[in-house]
Amino acid sequence: MEISSIDINCDLGESYGNFQVGNDAVVFPYLSSCNIACGFHGGDPLTIINTIESAKRYGVTIGAHPSYPDLQGFGRRKLKMPAADLAAAIQYQVGALQALCLKTGMRVRYVKPHGALYNTCFSDMEECRTVVNAIKEMDDQLMFMGLANSLMASVATELDVPFIAEAFADRRYTSDGKLQSRRIAGSVITTPEQAVEQVRQMLLQGTVTTDGPAAFPIEPMSICIHGDNHAAEGILMALDALLTELGIEKKACVSS
Repeated sequence: MEISSIDINCDLGESYGNFQVGNDAVVFPYLSSCNIACGFHGGDPLTIINTIESAKRYGVTIGAHPSYPDLQGFGRRKLKMPAADLAAAIQYQVGALQALCLKTGMRVRYVKPHGALYNTCFSDMEECRTVVNAIKEMDDQLMFMGLANSLMASVATELDVPFIAEAFADRRYTSDGKLQSRRIAGSVITTPEQAVEQVRQMLLQGTVTTDGPAAFPIEPMSICIHGDNHAAEGILMALDALLTELGIEKKACVSS
């Protein structure tokens, strides 16, 4: 398995009012893409604008990061919504980010669901179709970022939406290639050494260690580090060193 370039993305712009989430200013210099919260789980209008301007300053490609309408739960609670309501919520959020991007001459290039919506999309085909169709109806040039080698990839192919296969530096995996629940101790990786070894295995062997007896096949186009992980800066610095060691270029999957 030979990889010449890899995208490094992070969920950003998730602060809201007096609530500070993550440390965007610290992680921005290490990224090639960012997933900007659209107000439904985090991100108020000024935070969104400031995050867009930072992306422009650092030459970072912008993706929308919509969620269920769950500000109190940070978008990590599964909500049962009629398909039409969910599609409208996705389009509302993506449209808001697109409109604010116009202010700085930037564009939204892809969409990555957040939290519980992301988890539902890799386990519920009909809901995933609703999300991907909503994205396609908004702008048929938008790409869909989702879990590598999962249902999300299959639905994107079915609906003819370009797919960005994503893997995680700071999350553990189950034996079927899904993300281990955050409720399980150790599911979030908080040491740079462990995160780097997981990514090294992905890039060189095309697999990821799971909670089962066997590794799971995975070939990512983009690697995510969560901005609210307190070790995010250390992980990103270590990943930079890894990419330099391996001679792999850090590059967004689509230009900014």
